[in-house]
Amino acid sequence: MRLNILSIAVIIAAAVGIPDAKSQTTDRRVLAENVKKAEILIPRPALQPVKSLVATASEPIDTLKTELEYISVVLYSDNTWQYVKDPSYMMELDIYKEAWDNVNTNPYKIPLDSLPDTWGIWTVDSLSQFACPYQGQVYYRGKFGIRRGRRHQGVDLPLKTGTPIYATFNGEVRIAKYTGGYGNLVAIRHENGLETFYGHLSKMNVKPGDWVHAGDVIGLGGSTGRSTGSHLHFETRYKGFAFDPQWLIDFEKGELRHRLFVLKKKYFNPRSNYEQDFEDEIYNNQEDQREDAEKAAMKYYVIKSGDTLGRIAINHGTTVSALCKLNGITSKTILKIGRKIRVQ
Repeated sequence: MRLNILSIAVIIAAAVGIPDAKSQTTDRRVLAENVKKAEILIPRPALQPVKSLVATASEPIDTLKTELEYISVVLYSDNTWQYVKDPSYMMELDIYKEAWDNVNTNPYKIPLDSLPDTWGIWTVDSLSQFACPYQGQVYYRGKFGIRRGRRHQGVDLPLKTGTPIYATFNGEVRIAKYTGGYGNLVAIRHENGLETFYGHLSKMNVKPGDWVHAGDVIGLGGSTGRSTGSHLHFETRYKGFAFDPQWLIDFEKGELRHRLFVLKKKYFNPRSNYEQDFEDEIYNNQEDQREDAEKAAMKYYVIKSGDTLGRIAINHGTTVSALCKLNGITSKTILKIGRKIRVQ
């Protein structure tokens, strides 16, 4: 699902807020208006963090059909249940056929210019869940960006060898093999178009073509490939282009930041790091809101026969000097019929 980009920008700005100690009344009013717009455009839960799915070790004991043939209800031995989409139906979607192979980490091979500057991606919905691949702190030398002169296209999460690694979203396994510096690598394509990579695994529990659900254990953490210690190398990609996973996931809290993820083409730049750029994002959103508020407050009047600056000022509750300042004119400027003059 996708939304109008301007709407998404307003929504995210409203959700994040304006952390400026010097904010004026106008800023608070604009923010309140944007929150109301956000609540109308999309459900408020889309703006809130999503907690990681708690994986259950219970065995499924029964499956019930629903009115939709591709959706079932699975019952578990611990008396829990969940909706599940039929994998055979899901794997027939176009997203699992486009540029599909079981070898190349980037099978798309499309130019970056072919992508829009900004677009929205629904990460989860009422039938799709999220699981943090591994909850922990990102290694300070293992962040997204340039490392030792090379692109580091994901984040590194230190762990003990043998630690379970979970599928982040529902999807089909595209790669499950030893892949150069990644060591044992599992790559999963998800129905929202994202791909997640899980590198340096000591063991892989899946093979290409397998369908996995969020929270399934797809392998065990390790130190295979080009690795100096046991950790999970985790990547998020779209159309083959990697971006900092921290834009999407708060690994320390184990939470998905939003159900609606606004992906920007500039995030694919190896120097676009979440921790470095987040404050700039907030500042830019604040400036955009101020500009929008100023534009919305502008009012113009079309000059008619017999109009004077004094009469226009009185009719619009302002002064001649204010009109002159807004329009870059003087009190002696000759008014031309049909010309627009700014009055607010």
